[in-house]
Amino acid sequence: MTQATYEYSLQDATGATCTANAWAKVMPTPSADQRTRLKARAKELLKQHDAVLVAHYYVDGDLQDLALETGGCVADSLEMARFGRDAPQKTLVVAGVRFMGETSKILSPAKRVLMPDLDATCSLDLGCPADDFATFCDAHPDRTVVVYANTSAAVKARADWMVTSSCALAVVNHLKSQGKKILWAPDRHLGRYIQEETGADMLLWNGACIVHDEFKGLELELLKEQHPKAMILVHPESPKSVVQMADVVGSTSQMLNAVIHGDAAEYIVATDNGILHRMRQLAPGKTLIEAPTAGNSATCKSCAHCPWMAMNSLQGLVDCLESGSGAIEVPEPTRAEALGCIERMLDFVAANPAAIAKPAKNNTAPGLVPGIGAA
Repeated sequence: MTQATYEYSLQDATGATCTANAWAKVMPTPSADQRTRLKARAKELLKQHDAVLVAHYYVDGDLQDLALETGGCVADSLEMARFGRDAPQKTLVVAGVRFMGETSKILSPAKRVLMPDLDATCSLDLGCPADDFATFCDAHPDRTVVVYANTSAAVKARADWMVTSSCALAVVNHLKSQGKKILWAPDRHLGRYIQEETGADMLLWNGACIVHDEFKGLELELLKEQHPKAMILVHPESPKSVVQMADVVGSTSQMLNAVIHGDAAEYIVATDNGILHRMRQLAPGKTLIEAPTAGNSATCKSCAHCPWMAMNSLQGLVDCLESGSGAIEVPEPTRAEALGCIERMLDFVAANPAAIAKPAKNNTAPGLVPGIGAA
């Protein structure tokens, strides 16, 4: 395999600029015969080790299919953790990025949690170091700390609430009604969207997803001219110019639900293109178009795929099951402290299902998709 370096600049919430270096492995593409052998071996190992595979919508389609074929699940990060928590198996294999494995371990401390590659991370997680975040929180003790799921266990341990993109508006509206001022981290686009929709007093950490941050409003407008009847689906981690063009603003699960149940024949999808695999399976009669991520001079107009999600592979799955490598550990008291903000969200969602029942359409309230979950 080879390694690709991703270098990006972020501003922390104090305004000071920092640069983080992140790298991702470029995984070799297996042949058809290799894929067949690896899937067969993975099925044997999952059964042998009393393990279940939980996969995110953004990972390789082979892993998504294998999860469903073996009684696992394909879902968003929260539903992955909830499924793993409730599954009878003693071992969870999480195909996704590291914060997802950590969340599973936080909710299932007695289970062994493995990942195909522990180096698979997230730019939002990397862009919000726990020590820097703690300093920021200390500087604003009057604010309720709300963090997005795409953060480390250590950051969650400092938070009052964790939210997903499907329940964030409902939670922030709830906190606003109580007169709370909010400290939000890490995604600035999602934070701005929530701030504008709720009118809440929010102080935003300045992070971004390297995939969603690349969608371009102008390019999306030009694409819409070519497909005037297409419905535009946008994840709220995207820039404002992109969100403003959306017919539906919603989480991963909500966008999937919009394609399944929507009346349009064509859909322009502005999120990681890994979700197209499941969309095609559940809505085979619909035409799916990737939203553009680059300008006219760029060589790629639809490169929306997380390099770390792409590190999950069949070979990595087999290797972690054979050797026990890729084990996730979240030490105490970090795990217990992080559990509090997650359970607070879960309790709120359970108590307020009507408030988060539908995705946002034309700037109406978004929410949890019944039977699919929150992202």
